[in-house]
Amino acid sequence: QVQLVESGGGLVQAGGSLRLSCVASGFRFSITPMAWYRQGPGEQREEVARVTGVGLTHYSDSVKGRFTISRDNAENTVYLQMNSLKPEDTAVYFCNRDRTYYQINSWGQGTQVTVSS
Repeated sequence: QVQLVESGGGLVQAGGSLRLSCVASGFRFSITPMAWYRQGPGEQREEVARVTGVGLTHYSDSVKGRFTISRDNAENTVYLQMNSLKPEDTAVYFCNRDRTYYQINSWGQGTQVTVSS
């Protein structure tokens, strides 16, 4: 059973930084492409970054140059370093398998990121 536990969110001023973590279990993490998603108030969930099992990355235009996704396969953990945060980054952030390759049937609880202006 896929389990995902996100942490690291919080309240930060614009221009600040946060590092999100996600511990995964229930599947072969080391070979699974992973992604971070976010869902702002009244918005659909969107992918912001993804990483392959060997560390190749891709970012949405809205976060490129500010966010960095990484993973530690030994710890079954994927990270999202968020710098130069903007109020429009305010959202609940989720990690999951990359939906380019997998049908996603369940989500973790997510972690709230709030950026004040």
